Order: sequence, then C-alpha cells, then structure tokens
Amino acid sequence: MANMQNYDETKANFALKTADNYNFAFDVIDKQAREADKLACITVDGSGENIKHYQFSDIAKLSNQVANGLISLGVKKSELAFVMIPRVIEWYGIMLGCCKLGVVTMPGTNLLTAKDIEYRINRSKATIAIVSAENANRVDEIKNNCPSLEKLIVIGDEREGWISYQQLIDKTAETLDKSQLADSKASDLMIVYFTSGTTGMPKMVPRDNAYAHAHIITGRYWLDLNQNDIHWTLSDTGWAKAAWGMLFAPWQMGAALVLFDGTGFDAELHLKLIEKLQVTTFCAPPTVYRVFAQMDLAAFKLSSIRHAVGAGEPLNPEVIKVWKEATGSAIYDGYGQTESINIVANYPCLTVKPGSMGKPVPGVDVQIIDEDGQLVANDTVGHIAVRITEPLQPGMFAGYWQDDAATEKCCKNGWYYTGDTGTVDADGYFWFVGRSDDIITSSGYRISPFEVESSLLEHPAVLESAAIGKPDEARGEIVKAFIILADGYQAGDDLTKEIQNFMKQHTAPYKYPREIQYVESLPKTISGKIRRIELRQNC
Repeated sequence: MANMQNYDETKANFALKTADNYNFAFDVIDKQAREADKLACITVDGSGENIKHYQFSDIAKLSNQVANGLISLGVKKSELAFVMIPRVIEWYGIMLGCCKLGVVTMPGTNLLTAKDIEYRINRSKATIAIVSAENANRVDEIKNNCPSLEKLIVIGDEREGWISYQQLIDKTAETLDKSQLADSKASDLMIVYFTSGTTGMPKMVPRDNAYAHAHIITGRYWLDLNQNDIHWTLSDTGWAKAAWGMLFAPWQMGAALVLFDGTGFDAELHLKLIEKLQVTTFCAPPTVYRVFAQMDLAAFKLSSIRHAVGAGEPLNPEVIKVWKEATGSAIYDGYGQTESINIVANYPCLTVKPGSMGKPVPGVDVQIIDEDGQLVANDTVGHIAVRITEPLQPGMFAGYWQDDAATEKCCKNGWYYTGDTGTVDADGYFWFVGRSDDIITSSGYRISPFEVESSLLEHPAVLESAAIGKPDEARGEIVKAFIILADGYQAGDDLTKEIQNFMKQHTAPYKYPREIQYVESLPKTISGKIRRIELRQNC
C-alpha cells in the first residue's frame, strides 16, 4: 500500500518536527540496529558477481570504528573534510562516522580534477581529505597549494604521507561512547555540497543535521519506501542526489540500499541486477530511462519493480510509456535541488500527467511567482519558488556559505527563487519550463527547451538532445538542436529534414529546430544537467 492515500488530506495535516538534538547516524542507523536489525545495504562490484550483504548493525559498527579512528587522530567537531570516494561500503563508514563526531563532510564527485579539488579545499579551508586510492594522485598534485589541509586518509592501498582507511579502523572499538561527545544539535552543520551551477564557480550549500531528518518527506512520499523495499538510486556519491537516494531518505524509511561500484554505464548489466537483487524501487536520471527504452525490455524480468522515479530533467511521455509496459510501474517524476529536499513530485495516489513534475510535497509551500514575488495565473510561466518562513520549511537551506551576494540574489520578496521556471495548471500540477536563462524567445514566442527536447526524443533517430536559442537577425532567436543519434542512424541533410518535418507535426510549428547539429556528446554539469550556456557560446 502506498504511503499516501489522499494527497489533499495528507498535505493539509502534515507537520514535521525535528528534535533540538538530532543526529542521523545515532538516531536512525544506531536505533535501527538496536530495535529491528535488518538488511541495510547490498554492495555489488563492477562485474555484478561479487555481492555482499550488510545489516544496520554492521553499518553502525563501521561508523563507530571510523569515529573512534578520527578521535585518535585528534579530529574535532566542526572540522571540514573533503570526501571523494566511489560507491563502496567505506563511503558509508566515513559519512556516518563523521556525522557522529560532528565532522562536516564535503562530498565530491569522482569526476573532479585536481584543480576542482584545490578550489573546494581552499574555498572551505578544509583540514581533512578522505579519498580513494585512484583519486589520491589528484590530491597529491595540489596539497602544497592548500595550507589548511592537515590530514590525508586514503581508501585502499597504503600510501606515503597518507593514513590508510584500514589503519584508521584497525584496533578501534566497534562501540562509541556517545557521552564523551558534544551534543549534536539539529542546527549543527553536517554536510556541505558544492552546486553544479551552469555559470560561475560552484557555490557552497551548507546543510545541517535537520536536513537529514527532512528527507523523511523524500523517502515517504516521492520514493514511497517502506522497510521491505530494496532501493537502487543511480548516482555518484559526490552529488546531492546521493543524499536523497543513497543515504538519508531510504534509511529514514528502513529500506535496504543497493550500492553498485561500477564504472561507466552498462545498461544490460543494470537490468540484470534489478532482476538478480529483486530491486523493488528504482531511481535513475532521464538519460538512463531513454537508453532502457531503446532496448528489448521484454528480455529482462523486471516484475520486482513496484515504483520507479526519475529526476534531473523531466521525462518525455514516450519513455514513460515504454517503461510502464515493461515493468507495470509508471515513472514518477520529481523535482528538488541541492538547496532543498524533494519539493515537487508525482505520487502513486494521484494520476500522472506525463511530463509534469507533479504537485508540491507535504510540508513545503512551493508556488509559481513573478519577479516581484506575486503568484502568477495558471498556465503562466513564472519562477518556481519556495516560501521563506521562520523557522525554515523542512530541508530548505538558509543561504550560501559566506556568499551574501549569491544568497540575496535568490532569496528575496519572501521567497527562495530556485532559478528554474515553470507553470502550474488548474489541477495544481507543476510543469517545468527551463532554467531562467534558458528560455528561447523567437518571433515573440517564449519556447521551453524541454518542450523541444521532449518532442525530439519521440523520433526514433534521437537518443539524446539539447535545444538552445541561437541569435537571429529576423526572429531574435531561432531554435537550434544538438542531437546524439541512436544506433543505426547516420547524420545528413535527409535525416535533418525528416526530423524537422516530424517536429512540425508533433509540436507547435514555431518550436521546430531550424538548425540541427549532430554531436557525439553534450556538455553537462557534474550532476548530469545540460550546460546549455556552453552550447550557446559555441554555436
């Protein structure tokens, strides 16, 4: 049975109260280990063959060992630690051990370069770097340029000048004397993410302990999880998406997690693992579902899937249809940011309108507003915004780290402006339009890049696409599309004309791409969002 039976009733009656003293690692992981120890995590290596199972008690003991090891090194509460670890069990030990001690983790995707790492460490004045062996070289390249950096911990082989993870936990107790630690307040800083903005250097988004608790909303309503579920979110550990689907939300609900340590994306292997591990709830970015939709899904046994969600960018209806035919589950789109929890979603108790983000989650007031903070009429493009309240609504950030200018730019008129635009219809469903600076204006028409991209993806030749506005003397801008072709198709004038004619028949004529460029890849942020600004600069 779904966690929400009646949307309006749940939203009207929902309230979330976080205790003044709150720590996710103690209050969720350790409590689960004591009261109803069960399966917490299934780890799988890149081959898909080496599988290990961990109970909540295993995770609790591992995090205790890490915390004790850090204490032995003299690490103190509120120190900042840069963390760059792939999808291995040690990541949980580090993240939760630091959480217990009050050490502030700064997860970084494993795609970061040495220059990226240097910026993050110096921007935050981090004193600790904890990385995997394959990433240690990048830290060694820049450590002399980072005066705040004091302690280096490596996961994997021993390394000169580094403390190995095994040394850190060897001979340390599997229990932790909580009474010797300072109280962990809900308002204490817990984790810092660097945003993957489309312009400028990444901004720091500080999240307190209450943020972890607020992900009850994400886990209960959008992910629709319960303690019997085996949940798999496809994400790098350095993205805020990992906090949503690989850490806080599923474990708040007592679900078990899949942690797959594979490089690249092998679609066939992923589908086989869904069957092998009996995954019941699944979360993936739109790109993954699009690849799946190109495959013969009938060749895989996917009946264990009862609930699937997508996030990052909206999905087009055709992909949702193909997935539902294969699994019986719709794909429930959701929306949120590094600065929030999940704030808009589709739910099993509501009819899914293909292409819609859904409706605001219980506990969070989300609206479509204009530049002055006033609500706009239905079906009118405006800013997706969250009302600023005192105290803040669940999971909302208080502002960027030591960046008042950036905070003031998005927090104004009593609202947090997400930087995204959208509409809301008469039924209360939200529709994503695009980034505020991505709207295409052609001959007086305002065109959503997503609308163009969604229609393009219905053509069998199009595997992935991005649309931008290209300056044009006559029209102001024309729609230009960048297309990655599906297997079996060749770029050429004939195909371009075919796609353009297809678009004229499947969407408003003014939205068709007057120019098409075929590419091998699209520029994206480290969280997988298309960098349309880069496409505009190079068109």
